[in-house]
Amino acid sequence: MPVCIKDPCGVLCILLTYVAVFYADYVIIQWVVLQTMHNSLWGPFNVVLFNTIIFLLGMAHLKAVCSDPGIVPLPESRLDFSDIHTGSQVSLQHEDWTVCTRCETYRPPRAHHCRICNRCIRRMDHHCPWINNCVGEQNQKYFIQFLIYVGVLSCYAILLVATSWLGECPSCSEEVMVKQTRILHSVILVLESTLFGMFVGAILADQVQAILTDETGVEQVQAMRLKGLKAEPKRPNRPRYTLMAEVCGRSHPLLWLLPCIPPPSNNRHASSMSPSGASLHQYEV
Repeated sequence: MPVCIKDPCGVLCILLTYVAVFYADYVIIQWVVLQTMHNSLWGPFNVVLFNTIIFLLGMAHLKAVCSDPGIVPLPESRLDFSDIHTGSQVSLQHEDWTVCTRCETYRPPRAHHCRICNRCIRRMDHHCPWINNCVGEQNQKYFIQFLIYVGVLSCYAILLVATSWLGECPSCSEEVMVKQTRILHSVILVLESTLFGMFVGAILADQVQAILTDETGVEQVQAMRLKGLKAEPKRPNRPRYTLMAEVCGRSHPLLWLLPCIPPPSNNRHASSMSPSGASLHQYEV
């Protein structure tokens, strides 16, 4: 189910993302390749490879933006929450389920309410303005791919700029205006790539840690707030590959980088029955 969040901050961040990416592409082609590699086969090779990374980056980003992150469906009719207070047997069988007072529905374990999306999201990590969407059970794979490709593109851009200035360039223009413009664009691109590279690197490390520890960003914050107040339920330790495969899929790890492969749906099928017995739409995540 496509998602479109009408958040001005998120829309602005998406626009800034594509402006930065297309500016990097412009500088690499116009002021790096055409200025220093136009007589070499490295020129077209670098242009094709750089734009291939941009294509994969754009595909992963669009999928993270438009994909349903794991929205908990709303009930067809108003639910009766009286079983919470009566301690009925049905409620005991679903002790991990919680009630969202904003959505007025039961939500499965590890689902949390997003104030920006105004819906509960299964295994919600956080709401990211750069994709104008929540990072949840269904789109975390695309979000991680987006971070990886931004990081790779940033490093690649810095490498190409450094190579163009450190190597000899007898065919480069000697005009002062051209040299100054090339220097200006190169400095701006290096600064942009460094900032974006460090930014996405930190977020990527946080995402990988959250997956390997089997604890989302929201759950980490809640654990810090509740530390010492009550015992936290411990999840069974599982192999790291299993945890990564739950997000990226059961295919070969190299295929985890392809945005065209959908996230896994094994063992991620929501129950169609809430603790009160009310029917909820069944959906795969």
